[in-house]
Amino acid sequence: MSESSSSPSPAPLFHEKLWPAWWIWLLVLGTGAAGFVALAPVSITAGIVAGIAVVLLLIVLLTVSTPAVTVTSDSLRVGRATIEREFVGEVSGHRGEDATFQRGRGLNATAFLCLRGWIDPVVRIEITDPQDTTPYWLASTRRPEELVAALDSVRA
Repeated sequence: MSESSSSPSPAPLFHEKLWPAWWIWLLVLGTGAAGFVALAPVSITAGIVAGIAVVLLLIVLLTVSTPAVTVTSDSLRVGRATIEREFVGEVSGHRGEDATFQRGRGLNATAFLCLRGWIDPVVRIEITDPQDTTPYWLASTRRPEELVAALDSVRA
């Protein structure tokens, strides 16, 4: 007998999809145009089909690969990684030069990263699980203050 009647997951306290920036979508259109130009000398129809196929393929790939950051009272999910809230320690949000430092010179090579180049702010999330060798997670977010507040509210 399956347990399909298990309790529903808790409502998210914070949820954000790390969608590509507007200029990434322009690059998608430009790549589709390049597909058109590549095959247009052979056949206009082939060029149109190639351009549309390239754009649709890139839209699907970008949509499927877009990670989410979700905080519930029980867990934190960043991209494909999930951890129980009890193992989340200190959390800090960083913008500007501080975010650049966190992504660069201040980065620990064993940290878990979910970074997107088109999103400047990051949040550093300490991991306190004694069985986990990852010292912290570093995640891109457009709303670092809200993410830190959501993680701190669960801790309180």
